[in-house]
Amino acid sequence: MKLMEGIRLALRALAANKLRAILTMLGIIIGVAAVITLMAAGEGVQVYITEQFQGIGTNLLFIIPGTFDASSGPPGMQSAPQPLTMSDVEALSDPFRLPDVARVAPQLARSATLVTAGRQTTTQVQGVTPDFTQVRKWQPVVGSFFSQQDIEGRTRVVVLGQTVVDNLFPDNPYPIGETVRINGIPFQVIGVMEEKGGTFNDEDDVAFVPLSTAQVRLFSARTSSGEYRVSFILAEAADEDRMDQAADQIRQVLREQHGIAFSDEDDFTVLSQTDLLDTFGQITGVLTIFLGAIAGISLLVGGIGIMNIMLVSVTERTREIGLRKAVGARRRDILWQFLIEAVTMGVAGGMVGIAFGAAGAQIVSTLVEDFRSVITLDAIALATTVSAVVGLASGLYPAWRASRLNPIDALRYE
Repeated sequence: MKLMEGIRLALRALAANKLRAILTMLGIIIGVAAVITLMAAGEGVQVYITEQFQGIGTNLLFIIPGTFDASSGPPGMQSAPQPLTMSDVEALSDPFRLPDVARVAPQLARSATLVTAGRQTTTQVQGVTPDFTQVRKWQPVVGSFFSQQDIEGRTRVVVLGQTVVDNLFPDNPYPIGETVRINGIPFQVIGVMEEKGGTFNDEDDVAFVPLSTAQVRLFSARTSSGEYRVSFILAEAADEDRMDQAADQIRQVLREQHGIAFSDEDDFTVLSQTDLLDTFGQITGVLTIFLGAIAGISLLVGGIGIMNIMLVSVTERTREIGLRKAVGARRRDILWQFLIEAVTMGVAGGMVGIAFGAAGAQIVSTLVEDFRSVITLDAIALATTVSAVVGLASGLYPAWRASRLNPIDALRYE
């Protein structure tokens, strides 16, 4: 049987029972639509995460205490990690020992309660240095950031994120000179940071104070040896092409600082933006596959529906099959006729499912602010292939059964 003739016969058979064909394809349509929507959302998450990390700054290296293993959990989950301290920061700031590191920005992050004029909010307070704005490429939109003199003098000044300003000063978007109590200690507002946004994590829900002030006045940040600790350290490489060299220099200096023997492992981790993106990409990729597999159950249900209807169709058209065989149709002609009909039904359902999936992805993008689903050609090709394979697999047995009918018995069938 010629392919085009088989498709024509298949479409004519489907058109003769439009409602039944639509209901049969419904499982395929729902399954493909779910797969397309979830895969588009998964791709969108990966794109969003990439954009967020690119917005953090360029040429960044993250130095965190403890060892990081994506298969065993976050840093420090297995044992108490060796803390990073100000002596580590000073060592990493030496341009002679680390020529490929341009800037170092230590941070001490803690949760705290901010109160002013009868309003309060709980947010993250970060003790940082003036280099933070250069490393993160994040500047105040009004007022100023604190200076090195504020670090040396341990002054009680604070720069607020936009969300904190909205919570504490709803009627005053520029609260320069106002007093905010952080854990009961008064601080003067000297600046408001430009808005960063964020869908999964609000970067603007933060307050910045001088690192020395956070270590001495706000939080207990001394180690058992009397040094001041930091939560983590950001390092900016001098050039994007020197990221690996900068990371190696950081590891060498910190191993010397911590007295780590040659055969021992690091008690810290140096991560680049690429490393973090790869880790998150693996997580979101697995999640996307998992969700797609769940949605694929609908395709299995749809395949069972196609098989069921094809068996009914064989029974209904027994006399037609007998007549075709009586006038010379071979077994393979009958086999191909029903296979093409099943595949046509699967592909048609897949095409409609792709359209509904694209609409679903657009709805997700509309409902979630600053997020856009990404439909890739791979997802469309996968959905089309899977729907065709489901149709083919579902039609195999009915087609084989139809091809095996005895023409004499088929003509006598009532």
